[in-house]
Amino acid sequence: MSKALEDLRTSGSPGEKGGAEGDSGTYSGPAFFPLSPGLPLPNAPVNRTALPMANRKSKEGEETVASQIPNPFPELIPAESSLISECLLPWTKSSVTQVIKVYSEDNTNRAIEVPCDITARDICQLFILKNQCIDDHSWTLFEQLSQLGIERTIEDHESVMEVQSAWDVDADNRLYFRKNYAKYEFFKKPLDFFPDHMVSTSNETNGIMNHSQLIQMFLSSSTCPEIHGYLHAKESGKKCWKKFYFVLRRSGLYYSNKGVSKEPRHLQFIAEFSDSDVYTLLSARKTQGAPTDYAFCIKPNKSSSPRDLKLLCADEEHIRTCWVTAIRLFKYGMQLYQNFIQPHQKQRASPMRSISENSLVAMDFSGHKSRVIENPSEALSVAVEEGLSWRRKSCHRLSCHGSPSASQSPVSNLAVHRAQPWFHSKLSRDEAHRLIAEQGLIDGVFLLRDSQSNPKTFVLSLCHAQRIKHFQIVPVEDEGDLFFSLDDGHTRFSDLIQLVEFYQVNRGILPCRLKHPCTRIAL
Repeated sequence: MSKALEDLRTSGSPGEKGGAEGDSGTYSGPAFFPLSPGLPLPNAPVNRTALPMANRKSKEGEETVASQIPNPFPELIPAESSLISECLLPWTKSSVTQVIKVYSEDNTNRAIEVPCDITARDICQLFILKNQCIDDHSWTLFEQLSQLGIERTIEDHESVMEVQSAWDVDADNRLYFRKNYAKYEFFKKPLDFFPDHMVSTSNETNGIMNHSQLIQMFLSSSTCPEIHGYLHAKESGKKCWKKFYFVLRRSGLYYSNKGVSKEPRHLQFIAEFSDSDVYTLLSARKTQGAPTDYAFCIKPNKSSSPRDLKLLCADEEHIRTCWVTAIRLFKYGMQLYQNFIQPHQKQRASPMRSISENSLVAMDFSGHKSRVIENPSEALSVAVEEGLSWRRKSCHRLSCHGSPSASQSPVSNLAVHRAQPWFHSKLSRDEAHRLIAEQGLIDGVFLLRDSQSNPKTFVLSLCHAQRIKHFQIVPVEDEGDLFFSLDDGHTRFSDLIQLVEFYQVNRGILPCRLKHPCTRIAL
């Protein structure tokens, strides 16, 4: 045991703490991790349910405009229908309100007045309606503490005002509204988030766990799952980072002072999560001198001092994702699963479609009589076929009126892609990495950008297996016509929109299909 490691020990043994076995008590942690007294394990948070929307009254006592509009279709929509209230943000009757400011990725912001008991999901629903975004359940509210250089996902059930109440008055802290495709992805593909060599149970289950068994193990209070592996830890008040073997259990986070031993006398208590949250560091190398960019920290809710942060760093992105996701599950448990299934349950339980869904219905006009396409898979395939047919007709019309010559710039002739949400123009490789990582390292998150090394080409940045890969899109000239290709001209497309539409349906040479466009919105 090195002298540096011996210096990190403090008085008392983990046996006195008892935390390694889940007992309560107090313990003085290592020097580089300031420790608060041990607290009892948190119960699952109470599911906050939004209060039903009520028709508001004007100052003169008149009914709202919505209630004055007569129902033109009484046989379809009853007079007391809750259709409008279901499609709008569930405001409460509370007269206590507060103004908050929310930012987007491009740092534009909007100030809104909201009730004091509003949740993060309610805020997201409000901006989805205001910006007419597609609600795919991936929009997320982030808390960014600029002074500390850290941020985290605010869970859907959390009270936004409670989050802001912990902020210092003069601190430049912000709320961000953006996509997070990985927010609940671990419920769909848990084995991708929890590698076998990092997960074990107290009774050492035999064989390889399947998806459902792994999730049940985390959500059930009767099982004792644990995450284990090596992490770098930063000593408090110093610049050096040291590597230790860490163990994460329901009772808290520990590190071993003797190799990879998990014996209670060798485990040193670091933190528990009833009154703490896990954050990721925005610029770990620059601000903290971290050995990699994959740093995270545990911050007490009632402290904004950098000295109270427990700074940790993983060697790879998927390792950090595993630790952060496990901490979220241990802290909130079944509440996260309820947040995940709540939007889907509401869709299944609703007896009618939303306004936007009712405005467009899939129809088949190929036979003698038209029919409504009820099967969603059939409707999707018909929509794709119609899109490809429309694209072929557009290309034919373009060729009839004169194809763009090879001497002309492809950007000037086919600049329609610049209006697409997945195109980000002059974006560097590092900025593309950051933007995709912010919106979730899951299979299929993508964006297109101009190539910085070759101004005549474009680059497709795609996430697969929690890694970001880049594919060059090169222009191909054939008999005076200009095309775009990802595979040296074997598969050609008249413009970038056609290319993206093709690879959204077909994998081709890519490791996976294009599924989730990495978008930016201005509030």
